[in-house]
Amino acid sequence: MTLVSIVRRAAASLAALACAAGSAAGAAGPPENRCPSMSGTPGATAKADAVPTPIREGMLLRYDDLLSLRSLLPVEIWRHREQFFYEGMQMTIGPCHRRYPVPSFYTDATAAFAGRVEVDRDGNLLRYVAGTPFPPEAMDPHDEDLGVKWAWNLQMRYRGAGPIGRFRLVDMPGDIGTVQTFEGSFFYIETGHRADLAKSDYQHPADDDSEFVAGGRFTEPMEARHLAWKQQRPIKARAKYSRSDVTFVYIPTMRKTRRAPTAWVDGMYTPRYRVGGDTGGGSMALTAGEYSFSGTISPTAGASVATAEHIPQGFSDLAIRPNAYIWRVEGEREVLAPINSDRSGYPINENKNFGPSGLSVATDRWDVRFAVVIQGLAKDRGSAVDAITIYVDYQTGIPLYVITRRRNGRLVEIGIPVHRFSGDTFDYPRWSTEELASVFDPVAAVYYNAATGGSGWRRESYDVRSVPVSDTDTRRYISSGYLLRGH
Repeated sequence: MTLVSIVRRAAASLAALACAAGSAAGAAGPPENRCPSMSGTPGATAKADAVPTPIREGMLLRYDDLLSLRSLLPVEIWRHREQFFYEGMQMTIGPCHRRYPVPSFYTDATAAFAGRVEVDRDGNLLRYVAGTPFPPEAMDPHDEDLGVKWAWNLQMRYRGAGPIGRFRLVDMPGDIGTVQTFEGSFFYIETGHRADLAKSDYQHPADDDSEFVAGGRFTEPMEARHLAWKQQRPIKARAKYSRSDVTFVYIPTMRKTRRAPTAWVDGMYTPRYRVGGDTGGGSMALTAGEYSFSGTISPTAGASVATAEHIPQGFSDLAIRPNAYIWRVEGEREVLAPINSDRSGYPINENKNFGPSGLSVATDRWDVRFAVVIQGLAKDRGSAVDAITIYVDYQTGIPLYVITRRRNGRLVEIGIPVHRFSGDTFDYPRWSTEELASVFDPVAAVYYNAATGGSGWRRESYDVRSVPVSDTDTRRYISSGYLLRGH
């Protein structure tokens, strides 16, 4: 089956499901607190089950109730539900179409600049400064650039100052191998289009050339300890998707920092931590694209360099290059999604239950949201994936589901990003202006690899915060010296 036929069948399925869920919503989506109906009442008799029952906030649903939620889940999630749901789960229904507040400085920036923003014929973003590039209420549903505009809204969504915190990555090997766990810290600092920095032309004074600066460091296990990385995406990438990031990696086995051999990354860069390690030293030379070794070089140097290769895992849903894809809108529909988690995981709760597969966030709070479903076909065949489908939250621009495919239509990964709204988090730091941050922190993600038939990975980062750090700390993160800390 070709990717074109896959796309057509998916579009038809989405349209049918949207009708079944009653999601004819109008320009602004369904009104707040209007909940859809399930196909039956949880635990009801067969006769009573024939009567649709409205979902209610606070309703507790279990595995036996899944069938009644089928119309509120992506087709791919439903087909692989054994990975994401399990016996003993307790899903709490959150609010329906809640209008989450946004700081005034962000809404002010949107109002000031949205009218001037455009995309060119190649999907590049032009004349953007800050705020939401294309306010949903102002978009033409018949615009041929609607898909790429939603993709830019996704990338430029309000993230506060960017998340900073600790993480735990867990690799699920599938049928062969053992589960591997890695721990560390990461940061994703918004340096460009910062709506709170009007006095400095909406750009952080520590870096006026980058869109964002991201990076991290592994601390556990011993095999990956001290492996660190830093990535800067140039602002010029908005107008040229082939523009490479500036990425450096500290390789413990070589005791040195080097440029990442993966010159171009779609999302957030992550080093190949599975082959990392602080086991020795050495040096090497790079000649004509291949590694050549001297007589004094460490025999582990080849593996050391492999550590610096990019692996699209762990932080892949934090960023995307919209102009690297050809986009189309597949539909709009109501969905259930964990946009505002109320169950903590690592490092706050190290023993959170992710079900038998290790990839379930079913025991959590799931909101009813209105999503715009966009699909992008990669312009370059050499990309990690050939097609990506993202369920974008209409109000916040947050990714609710991420699904990737090969060019022949074969399913690769199914992902569920998990967020938490700062306004519902006790003792969350205020913005420097004393205004509430009102930001969604990326606290977790679970990805099932359908192509390998059972493997997957999850990230937990439940202590992240997305408020500004001091200028001194920001400069420390941005500087190349960050990679050498502790060595």
